[in-house]
Amino acid sequence: MSKNSLNTCRKLEVDGETYHYYSLKAAEEAGAGPVMKMPRSLKVLYENLLRHEDGIGITKDDLMAFSERSKEIGSDAEVLYHPSRLMLVDSSGVPLLADLAALREAMLRNGGDPMTINPAIPCELVIDHSVMVDFQGTTDALDKNMDLEYSRNGERYQFLRWAEKAFNNFKIVPPGTGICHQVNLEALARGIWIDKTGDRTMVAPETLLGMDSHTPMINCLGILGWGVGGLEGGAAMLGMPVSMIFPRVVGCRLSGALKPGVTATDMVLTLTRQLREYGVVAAFVEFFGPGVGNLKLSDRATLANMSPEYGATMGFFPIDEEMLSYLEKTGRGENVPLIRAYAQEQGLWHDPDAPQPTYNEVIDFDLSSVEPSIAGPNHPHNHTPLPRAKSKFADTIIPSCATLPDDGVPVEGASWKLNHGDIAIAAISSCTNTSNPAVMIAAGLLARNAVQRGLSVKPWVKTSLTPGSRVVADYLKTSGLQESLDQLGYQVSGFGCTTCMGNSGPLAANVEAAVKANDVAMVAVLSGNRNFDGRIHPLARANFICSPPLVIAYALAGSMRVDLTTEPLGHDKAGNPVMLSDIWPDPAELSEIIDTVLVVERYTSIYAGMFDGDARWQAVDGGDGTLFEWPDDTYMKRPPFFNDIEPALPAIGDIRGARPLAMYGDGITTDHISPVGTITESSAAGQYLIEQGVKPADFNSFAARRVNHDVMIRGTFANIHIQNQMVPDRKGGWTRHEPSAEVVPVHEAAQRYRDAGVDPIIIAGREYGQGSSRDWAAKGTRILGVRVVVAQGFERIHRSNLVGMGVLPLQFDDGTSWTSLGLDGTETYDITGIDLMRGPRSMLDLQINKTDGISFNVPVLSRLDTPLEFLYFLNGGILHYAVRNEIAPAQANALPA
Repeated sequence: MSKNSLNTCRKLEVDGETYHYYSLKAAEEAGAGPVMKMPRSLKVLYENLLRHEDGIGITKDDLMAFSERSKEIGSDAEVLYHPSRLMLVDSSGVPLLADLAALREAMLRNGGDPMTINPAIPCELVIDHSVMVDFQGTTDALDKNMDLEYSRNGERYQFLRWAEKAFNNFKIVPPGTGICHQVNLEALARGIWIDKTGDRTMVAPETLLGMDSHTPMINCLGILGWGVGGLEGGAAMLGMPVSMIFPRVVGCRLSGALKPGVTATDMVLTLTRQLREYGVVAAFVEFFGPGVGNLKLSDRATLANMSPEYGATMGFFPIDEEMLSYLEKTGRGENVPLIRAYAQEQGLWHDPDAPQPTYNEVIDFDLSSVEPSIAGPNHPHNHTPLPRAKSKFADTIIPSCATLPDDGVPVEGASWKLNHGDIAIAAISSCTNTSNPAVMIAAGLLARNAVQRGLSVKPWVKTSLTPGSRVVADYLKTSGLQESLDQLGYQVSGFGCTTCMGNSGPLAANVEAAVKANDVAMVAVLSGNRNFDGRIHPLARANFICSPPLVIAYALAGSMRVDLTTEPLGHDKAGNPVMLSDIWPDPAELSEIIDTVLVVERYTSIYAGMFDGDARWQAVDGGDGTLFEWPDDTYMKRPPFFNDIEPALPAIGDIRGARPLAMYGDGITTDHISPVGTITESSAAGQYLIEQGVKPADFNSFAARRVNHDVMIRGTFANIHIQNQMVPDRKGGWTRHEPSAEVVPVHEAAQRYRDAGVDPIIIAGREYGQGSSRDWAAKGTRILGVRVVVAQGFERIHRSNLVGMGVLPLQFDDGTSWTSLGLDGTETYDITGIDLMRGPRSMLDLQINKTDGISFNVPVLSRLDTPLEFLYFLNGGILHYAVRNEIAPAQANALPA
């Protein structure tokens, strides 16, 4: 219950009902400054503080200073955020729940109540990251892939069924429903938060955290929320606030409208590049202006979804009539009058003609400037206008390729040959675009037009259609467009996050053999949001993001060496060339179909009983009990992170004589760090599984084996494309052990250092840890024995995850880097001042000791950014703090004298 020291609790009458709320206007009248002129996203955050004022973490002084702090850039003030709910996915949710199961045991060992470890806020887990595209191109592909999914993940699903009974406030959306963000958008989101306690009904903005980096997709509904790792998610689940520094808010004024034939995907890829170049890392980006009204809600969803790609914490859209209309069309219109009244009363409503909020910075973007685009070959912000796509591949990939015959290399059993640039995978995948009916129906229309002209997909292309919800499959079928998609090999293969996260499944055996034998630079095209090196498929040298209709166009052309704007996709039955412009969907027909198929009954019927699951799910038995009985298998192993929890704080001392485990350049992603995608037979993880009696066909993916630390540490820092500069002539999970100078796998070097009592550290460049919110990028780092990561800069989620695992992120001063210091990994490192830190963002000394006897000091900044993060570090991690705060709160919250 809030202390309500500013006396802001008011009543709102809507349709004869009385609601209580915390008034932003009243806070301004109480002297809190120009609250109503703040950006809308900050208004939601400020209301959250008003509602959770406790006089300890959130004080009256915090409330009085908030609006003034909102004007500052670079404020280090702490903000404590309490989300209304938490959304989980299986890939990160299963490890979190396993951590909670282990925490219950730790609680019991220390004399506490294991039932204390229980969700304090509503939590919904969507199982969407386990399905793989093993089967495609047939009418039974969906059923076969789901059968295989259940076969591979039986142990994990039994654990989830146990968790469903064992934890309060916890629901599961079973496999085969859709991708978490699209399910969240179409069904889980409420649009406003209503809490009935006693005789009072409290209303507030809906807020959330999601354990996947693309959670900001829900920002399109005016809902405050962003992605976090399982560590922060676990803290929020247990009722703890999320600690953050005061966000910088960048306003993005949209004007104009998209031209006919230009898709929302084109818009997103163009704006992602512009925002990334401008620099919005860790900022709230808030869209406003006359162009907002020219975007459908689904277009806004696509843009908000990509906020991690432009580096922002959120891509926030205001509430307006389009947002309310979407809620009504998707069967959630009962609260529309309340949302409208509340948004207008609190200054959350968007009227482009009214005075706009005051932002730290404003950038302008004209929607009419967007042209057809793709992004690649290895980052989503590598935007390229479609006419330059062919040359982009030629310029960036071909120079490093082996020389092949002009007509390509033969493929066993095939009448065709493979060459550099041929499309290996053309996947319509990912909630980013499958949540957008305009681009999905456009893909269906392009498929229909292509079939009518006699075109077909090239035989070496692996096609797949894995929508983010069953709504998509239903309207494609109802519209008759699925029939044409089927003829091109785009039968539905699953409902989940497949190709976009690396679950693309195998290529045809003869294609794989030819590619490996001749080092062919194959390409993947997908309608996703991530295309980092090695993510989509190990044999895809380049990966390009584009709209669903362009995915099909490339599948028809079969190669990135074709310019889709000037060269034919193929030839019709009469031998005439067929250009992309010949089969591009007619905007009028597209609009007509959208209006016909998007009816409210489609959403309400498909999402009715969404927590029930099919017969497969109902047959899974997870057992009962407060504590989980850990099986003896290669999927579920008790997490080792909490074995040493006890009431006393762990000793944290200085580090001396540390050795670099690896030295990396700029832009290392969590895909590089964390085990992700397919487990190959030749990898260290694959060899370990074989030793355990697991056949290669049953390896599954790293995402499915995240609760087996023995598998995961063998995949940490082992991405096939990661480049450790200590071994510049060898990519992958290798390093140079010092002082022996032997080149060995990273996990082996880490074990040697641990055996010798030497601290291994990681040294890196800018934007370290960009990409997905992968806990194992931090867990793997910690379990390898790394206590410190020193980098030029950190991406938001990974930095938080490192802190959550008790790893100290240290940042070089501006202009300093390991390359500018002339380091090569033969040095030893002393880090002094760790035990003298008394709060966040302390300066420490990094002493570098070279082999020639020269030593020098470099100042580094502790990126423990808030007081609460400082406490997490002292406790050994965020979940360690949660347990110790229950069994020994005085020790958990003790600051150094």
